[in-house]
Amino acid sequence: MKGLLRWLKLVGRNKALLLMVLPGFVWFLLFCYLPMPGALIAFKDYQFSRDGFLASIESKWVGFKNFEYLFKTEDAYLIVRNTLLYNAAFIILGTLFAVLVAIVISEIANKKLAKIYQTGMFLPHFLSWVIVSYFVFSFLSVDKGVLNQFLTWIGADPEFWYTETKFWPYILIIVNLWKGVGYGSVIYLAAIVGIDKSYFEAAMIDGASKWQQIRNITIPMITPIIVIMFILAVGGIFRADFGLFYQVPRDTGALYSVTNVIDTFVYRGLKVTGNIGMSTAAGLYQSVVGFILVLVTNFIVRKINKEQALF
Repeated sequence: MKGLLRWLKLVGRNKALLLMVLPGFVWFLLFCYLPMPGALIAFKDYQFSRDGFLASIESKWVGFKNFEYLFKTEDAYLIVRNTLLYNAAFIILGTLFAVLVAIVISEIANKKLAKIYQTGMFLPHFLSWVIVSYFVFSFLSVDKGVLNQFLTWIGADPEFWYTETKFWPYILIIVNLWKGVGYGSVIYLAAIVGIDKSYFEAAMIDGASKWQQIRNITIPMITPIIVIMFILAVGGIFRADFGLFYQVPRDTGALYSVTNVIDTFVYRGLKVTGNIGMSTAAGLYQSVVGFILVLVTNFIVRKINKEQALF
């Protein structure tokens, strides 16, 4: 009884904060936790019916058979390799450029101009991948693309961008950075703004240059945020942005060797076979591996610096 009263008092004192997090809590409850029992479909031969819940219970149990689609196919190595390498590049380069953009914007003296730059960097995040794919196509189109027109103007032969695999690892990385760096920089910019100004004032009195202030004050102060964001990003290293790898290359078969990842592979398989159990197995596999990677990464960080660990 005393514990309940203490809990009610705690809720009363923090009701404003609890109301602020309530929408997020409801969202996670409805879309992340309530659907969790559906993971059982990964171990069943799911047969669709009007009552989806009863169908998931009554469907035949097949164990790990649905996972065989991912691991026994000829493309298993290819899709896992592409997913891991692309995400590794996105995490490393995305973090680097997001921190760089945040530092540059924070150093702009004219705050109105800084807001304009920040807004311009942030806007691509709100564009759908369908729109982005048309932007990319306007550059890479064989006959009307900006890049081929430029190559023709300088006397070079035009490139068939949508049939040449050698260009696409770079194209996908550049497009991902263009779309995501502005959003990622917001978090680091907020961390930089929160740094006590007295540190910089003391550094200036001692004659420190801007680079010395950034290297010895800004970066060390935002390192805990960088580490936390890195740990969370590692948890999604087996998940690929479907829109990036499906819409931007325009689902071109000639590019599958460098654009096919787990998510696009499962989607194409689902279109052909209609096997919902297989797609559920792929999602469960990505979630479990991501969860394990978060625990392992956090454990390593705790060994190096306990204060910078996520938990």
